[in-house]
Amino acid sequence: MSEKVVLAFSGGLDTSYCAIYLSKEKDLEVHTAIANTGGFSPEELTDIEKRAYALGVKSHKALDVTEEYYQKGIKYMVYGNVLRNNTYPISVSSERIFQAIAIIEYAKKIGAKYVAHGSTGAGNDQIRFDLAFQVLAPEIEIITPTRDMELTREFEINYLKDHGVKADYNKMTYSINAGLWGTSIGGKETLTSNQTLPEEAYPSQLKKEGEETLTLDFVKGQLKGVNGNKHFSTIDAIREVEEIGSAWAVGRDMHIGDTIIGIKGRVGFEAAAPMLIIKAHQMLEKHTLTKWQQYWKDQLGNWYGMFLHEAMYLEPVMRDIEKFLESTQENVTGKVIIKLRPYTFQLVGIESEHDLMKSEFGEYGEMNKGWTADDAKGFTKILGNQLKIFYSVNKK
Repeated sequence: MSEKVVLAFSGGLDTSYCAIYLSKEKDLEVHTAIANTGGFSPEELTDIEKRAYALGVKSHKALDVTEEYYQKGIKYMVYGNVLRNNTYPISVSSERIFQAIAIIEYAKKIGAKYVAHGSTGAGNDQIRFDLAFQVLAPEIEIITPTRDMELTREFEINYLKDHGVKADYNKMTYSINAGLWGTSIGGKETLTSNQTLPEEAYPSQLKKEGEETLTLDFVKGQLKGVNGNKHFSTIDAIREVEEIGSAWAVGRDMHIGDTIIGIKGRVGFEAAAPMLIIKAHQMLEKHTLTKWQQYWKDQLGNWYGMFLHEAMYLEPVMRDIEKFLESTQENVTGKVIIKLRPYTFQLVGIESEHDLMKSEFGEYGEMNKGWTADDAKGFTKILGNQLKIFYSVNKK
């Protein structure tokens, strides 16, 4: 009797090759599974299932982990205003750990001896999947044919053709990875340092002109309303913001960063909802948090995003950072007003009962009510003591 292997399956070229290879060359009983973190429609999941069975797999399973992805990932990325290199909302990379956890738990559930994925040896995903598999199920052996045999796309296409697989595996001009928290886009331009993606490379095209007002309602840091509508879940609210923002073609950019394996990587992305939500949330925090809350949130939010991007989600310090980030959100409640225009947006302002500008102590640049002119003079004199001492001693 053949041993079981669970293959993380997307239906693309690499995982299609793996499905045939593991069955024909390794004599394994192949069970495919796709972990949906909100990026696949029911129709797409059905097509992927049909593709899996057409390849002769023993079983196929769609694992829905969208809610877990929000509660254990996206929520804290919003709390931390996470933008890698001040640019990228780690759209697709943040999904991988939750997909890996779902896949390995499923492998344990059905008693698989092996788990497999189609990652190459030149990217981050191989590390993300391997690390989660090794930590959560060290007894299950990992198989990675595409990486281990350094296969070319042409070789995989010919192999599938030789085994009677009828499908269109012609190389696409652009590689698209869509998810709840944004879409990544790779192509010939992203392999250069001096070119950007053309308009037609983006899945969402500009549909509107003029301008439109968008309001986002936050309750303790979480998005709970869009344009006054508060009758849906945060996940549905994210999708609503994405639909509105993508019609204006906002949230596009190019991310350049350091990969886990040490080389530079470049990828295009469109992420209307993440960019609008994070920037709106950050503005609301500027009004409702103290200077030092914002400072330490910047430090820990940056670390949290880096660790999440670089496969370290399971590091226990991440749970500590999450507790800190959640604690800072107690007063981050209110409405943010945004003006949308083609390819751009403007943060107009906020309305919140926790707005620290509404204090009775003074209005910046206008009137002080909580101190006198003499208080200000004395404060400035004491504040300057350390500098006076330094320049006196050093004669500068």
